Amino acid sequence: MLSRWQGALGALVVTLLTGALVAGDVTDRAMRRWWAADALTTSTVSGLLVLAITLLVVDQVVRLRQINDRARAVAAQSAIIYAQAVRTSGSVARGTADGAAEADRDAAFDDLRTYMMMLMVGAPVLIDARVSRAFLEQAQTVAGLMAQALGATGRPPSPAAGVRLGDAVGQLRTAGLPLLAVLDPETQAAVRGDESA
Repeated sequence: MLSRWQGALGALVVTLLTGALVAGDVTDRAMRRWWAADALTTSTVSGLLVLAITLLVVDQVVRLRQINDRARAVAAQSAIIYAQAVRTSGSVARGTADGAAEADRDAAFDDLRTYMMMLMVGAPVLIDARVSRAFLEQAQTVAGLMAQALGATGRPPSPAAGVRLGDAVGQLRTAGLPLLAVLDPETQAAVRGDESA
């Protein structure tokens, strides 16, 4: 497959060449006689031009479909990771609250493990483009702050860990907005609903 710009430029050049040949055939009597006298050459050139235009246009259509499909896959993965980040941050907040039960703390650790697994699964999808990579990096920052808040890193959690975690989840939402723009409105509303839950 050609790159996006190579394919578009190729399609434009072949289309312009075809248009120039057609214009010359219509306006130039000598050229028209030459094309009429050389039927095999005329058929070969016209067939090759039609084939080139067809292949270049099909290449561009396939490329656009792949880009759109990939954007939807990235958006879906981002929405899933964001929803789990919101759920896990709430679980971490409950598990680290004063007087939290051991069951709440265990649930927070379980949610954190689930979130980390989601990041590992989603990383190959998110790492290719700049915007999705920024989202992935912020999601990893959120995971690190959750681990710190739970004291899973071996260092005692700081009192400001909850505030930093809340800010980081907000930054994750901001980083994910451009990715979620390709989703249909119902799915976007569901993602926003997860945030308020």
